[in-house]
Amino acid sequence: MGAYILRRLLLVIPTLLGIMILNFAIIQFMPGGPIEQVLARMEGRGDVFENISGGGGDVDIEAAGVELQGNYPGSKGLDPRYLAELEKRFGFDKPPLERFLTMMWNYIRFDFGESYFRKISVVDLVLEKMPVSITLGLWSTLIAYLVSIPLGIRKAVRDGSAFDTWTSGAIIVAYAIPGFLFAILLIVVFAGGNCWFNDRVCLNIFPLRGLTSPGFEEMTLWGKIVDYLWHITLPVIASTIAAFATLTILTKNSFLDEIRKHYVITARAKGLSERRVLYGHVFRNAMLIVISGFPALFISVFFGGSVIIETLFSLDGLGRMGYEAAIARDYPVVFGTLYAFSLLGLVVGIITDLTYVLVDPRIDFESRG
Repeated sequence: MGAYILRRLLLVIPTLLGIMILNFAIIQFMPGGPIEQVLARMEGRGDVFENISGGGGDVDIEAAGVELQGNYPGSKGLDPRYLAELEKRFGFDKPPLERFLTMMWNYIRFDFGESYFRKISVVDLVLEKMPVSITLGLWSTLIAYLVSIPLGIRKAVRDGSAFDTWTSGAIIVAYAIPGFLFAILLIVVFAGGNCWFNDRVCLNIFPLRGLTSPGFEEMTLWGKIVDYLWHITLPVIASTIAAFATLTILTKNSFLDEIRKHYVITARAKGLSERRVLYGHVFRNAMLIVISGFPALFISVFFGGSVIIETLFSLDGLGRMGYEAAIARDYPVVFGTLYAFSLLGLVVGIITDLTYVLVDPRIDFESRG
């Protein structure tokens, strides 16, 4: 097992390097770099994020460290010295290979630099946005597991029954509905202020934006808890629906495969109760594929982000941060988060394999060569 882990760790290096090289090369051919963003501000076309739904909130072109020279002198041309100053400030006065090597050397030392357009380091920016993503991910994961696993087991035990049929239909419908469309439906019905039946039924129950209400800090502890849960209800439901459907079907199929095996028939023949057979023998083997995927799911709770859900509910999380950074060509944020999350994903893949072995010691990765 030690040799297998060592091989996987060594493969992390070329894989991560390949990811960074590919994305860095693609970025070089994309129009509208950070210099163009500054020039757009000089032309009076506003901030780089002003056309994004909900706005960036804390974007500051002057944070790039250059002084804007009044209005953009379009017809008169741009002073070459000023353009050279911009290129030097953003590091574009150096060849691409030198910029890439410098960037990777800094990343190896976990120095991710500072955002071009925000007066904050990349690490601090991620930590600032993480609470929103943790909120959505943690609650969505918890609800998905608490509902999907018992439901999947029930469907496996009653395979082919009316209960299995109508729940499968509901799950297929839930899986087919895009998360953003379901989020819009929730907003229209429960937060849009719409009324039906001659204005006799109004379901404007939940808030439309944010994680907390104004004056949150002055509330009592119980008031804060209620306000927090009140705000996260709709976004959590919208982000849970797809994971709920997938996990339920996965649990059902896994249990069905185990229930049909000979050791289950033998256990039943010995007179064991159905509950003892199901939870004493089948559960451990059937839940292998679900439990082994938990490390990756746990990490995604902290670093995952849905840009659409966050935008629709005006939540400032990692998903929207990544989208805004890509639109603004904020390269330190784009490449810093790409490097960190890719490295984390590769390491979690190794941890997932180790989890397989912990759950079922019969698995031997060494035999795979």
